[in-house]
Formats: sequence, structure tokens, C-alpha cells
Amino acid sequence: MKKILILGGGFAGVEAAIKLRKQNHHVCLISDRDYLFIYPISIWIPVRKKSFNDVKIDLASLSKKHGFEIIIDQVESIDDKNNQVVLGKQTLSYDFLVIALGMHKLKSKGIEHTLSICGKPTESITIAEELEKLVQHGSGKIAIGFGGNPKDSTATAVRGGPAFELLFNFSHYLKSLGIRDQFEINFFAPMKEPGIRMGVKPYQKMGDFFTRYKINQYVGKKIIGFEKNAVLFEDNTKLESDLTIFIAAGNGHQVTDKSNLPKNEAGFIKIGDDCKVNDSKNIYAIGDIAEIIGPYWAAKQGHVAEVMANVTAYNIHQEIMGEDKKKSYTGHLDIICVMDSGDGAAFVRRTHKNETILALPIIGHWLKKAWGFYYKQSKLGRIPRIPGM
Repeated sequence: MKKILILGGGFAGVEAAIKLRKQNHHVCLISDRDYLFIYPISIWIPVRKKSFNDVKIDLASLSKKHGFEIIIDQVESIDDKNNQVVLGKQTLSYDFLVIALGMHKLKSKGIEHTLSICGKPTESITIAEELEKLVQHGSGKIAIGFGGNPKDSTATAVRGGPAFELLFNFSHYLKSLGIRDQFEINFFAPMKEPGIRMGVKPYQKMGDFFTRYKINQYVGKKIIGFEKNAVLFEDNTKLESDLTIFIAAGNGHQVTDKSNLPKNEAGFIKIGDDCKVNDSKNIYAIGDIAEIIGPYWAAKQGHVAEVMANVTAYNIHQEIMGEDKKKSYTGHLDIICVMDSGDGAAFVRRTHKNETILALPIIGHWLKKAWGFYYKQSKLGRIPRIPGM
């Protein structure tokens, strides 16, 4: 039986493991932590609507349910010439390798003075603690923003949605405590039109959200660094802040940086539309670590990672069975987002043909909560999977 190694225990890696096990293949998933973190609903940890445990799934439970092997260890290097992966404690051989390690983030000067909702999972707890300190103080200045990677011409590694959701959720949370007017909430980004990849109509509609939730905008100015209580801009101005949350853009991964695998200038692995690494016979790359080829507005989202995982599982199975059939991920690069605001949400979708933003007061918030419940329970096999979700 062919041995398939999967590096990474996030959305892409776990989905690939589940789908390959359904085809009765020998699958071993390697992760540096023992749980899958559901990042899209981690926005509610700082505002006390979810606990940390609510937002994670133990890999041991997933392994038991679906039958794949798990190893909790650090991936040190990939030896593609000898079909081996070097871990912190051992070296493993493979017949097929699926790289789903996610991406590391650019490190701006003074980044240690910021927190990120898209960084290490435990940072969400720290954000909650720091926000609570300001609540107890009764006032404060909060700055939330995101950045880009100058080497990433596609800008697929930008994480904007979670920043918008935090802004709106923080505002709603402070309003529910009766202290919103004692706080200044500011949004910052170096792009002139942050969020425009959602489409012109959604981008214009976002202005209504910023007005409703009383969010000030500082956009179109290059970020040169951070101080303990400020964001620093290239024009020598600064944005004062008691709590700074910054989502840095991705720039590849240190493991693949050391490998011989083909990468673009931003450090993402080059793949074909079948997710197979260019010039490789048995290595696939999926999720954030891979270079996405598609429309100029394409984005690295969770559902895209799962599409890539499904495509990869199908293509590996066909190859093992000696078939020439292949699937492609490129026809599934729609932007889909339920952008939560704490008291509602906006449904955003962009396709090759249409741009949509639909305001969903009250019900939108519960729809996203329902998705979080569905994702966790369906992964654990407690409720049926809905095709396409």
C-alpha cells in the first residue's frame, strides 16, 4: 500500500487526510500542534462569545473517527530527491507527499508590539485579555489593520476579512457594555482601497459598515513599523493605540524556503491546476503554502483550501489506481464570506460573472455561528456533510 504523508493539520491538511482515507489509503498527518483551529470563528474569542476550546478540534478525535495516523512533531526539512521528510524526532519516507503547512507572516519592525487574530491560535486569548484590560479601564484607543507583501504580485496572501470582522465585533461588544463612546476604534492598511478584491459593489457597501460602527480609517499610507502604543507610517505620522492588532501578509514557509521545490518570489510553492508541484511526480501543495493561479481578485480562503484538498485526494487516488483522470481547483476560486459584525453579517460573494453583498441583520450572525457548529460536528462525523461545504 502506498504511503501518503500530509504536512499540516489545518483546513487543507485535515480535509485531504479525510478524503484519502475514504479511498482506503494509508495516510499519516504530521502537525506541530495536536488540534485543528477553526480560524474563521476565532473572532468571537476576544468578545467572549466563544471559548478557545469551542474553536478547536482535537486531531486525536479526527484520527479515531477517520482512521488516519497522526504524528505531533515539527517538520524540519523536505528531501524530495529521496522521498523523505525530516521531523524533529524522526525521518519518514513517502510515496506521495501533500504539503499543507500554511504560511509564515512578514515581520515588520516592532511587530512584537502587535497581536494577530490570524497568528498563533493562543494569540486570540491574549487579545481577549488585553481587550478586557481596556474594558476594565473604561476607555482606550484600538487599532486594527492588515498589510501586504510587496513580492506577492497576486496579493492572495492578504488577510482582510478577519480584520473587518474584529473591527465590527469590537464596536458591537463595547456598545453592548455601554462604553462604546469612550473608545476610539481605528482601521489601518497600506492599500488605497483595502477590500476592493471583493468587488466594487461590496467595497462601496463596506463604507456603510464603517459609518454604522463608528470606525475611523487610515488607509493608503505605507506602514513602516510599530511602537508599543502606535502604528508608524512612511509620512512620519503615527496612529496612537492602546491595543494594536495587525494581520501581516504571508511570505511562504521556512521549511519550503530550505527545499529545492519551485517557488515564486513571495515564497509560495508553484503548482499546476491539479495541485501537483511543478516538475514533481509525487508532491502536491495545497492551501496557503501554494501559489494560487486565477483571476486577479482570487484570495486564499478556507473553502479554497478544502477544494484544493479534495482535488489532490482525487488526483492521488486516480494515479494510484493507474487512471489518467484529473480534477482542477481553478474553477472554484470564488470569494465567499459571511462577514460577521456581532449583531448581524454581510454575505459577500464574487465570481467571474457577479459581485454580491447582502446585508443580513441579526440572522447573518446566527448563520455564521451555525456554520461553525456544522464545520466542527461534520468533521467529527456527528452530522452528515453537505455536498460542497
